[in-house]
Amino acid sequence: MLKLLMKWLLSATALMAVAYLYSGVELSGFAAALWAALIIGALNALVRPLLVIMTLPITVLTLGLFLFIVNAAMFDLASALSDGFHVRSFGAALIGSLLYSGAGMVIDSALEGLSLDRRRR
Repeated sequence: MLKLLMKWLLSATALMAVAYLYSGVELSGFAAALWAALIIGALNALVRPLLVIMTLPITVLTLGLFLFIVNAAMFDLASALSDGFHVRSFGAALIGSLLYSGAGMVIDSALEGLSLDRRRR
């Protein structure tokens, strides 16, 4: 549970970094980043798998490159569902989702070996 909370906080921080580094993504504050990270996580867990299955033929035809479009769509949808999180265009969503995904990979690899559970020590 603590690991999930750490991932959520670090993902919100990564989203703040994306907004700082790239002008196409705007956040009104850390609370908005927390909500946006929660919405992105929920969309990636619930909606993204359905989209990946539905777009499997075009994904195969494009050798997997269409998944970038699916990620950008999830990022843009999260922007539409959140008040303090705004993405200027679909191109900005594509670049923002790439930056956010890269940060997410770093966060996942950093938390992978971390044991926060007392029972496992």
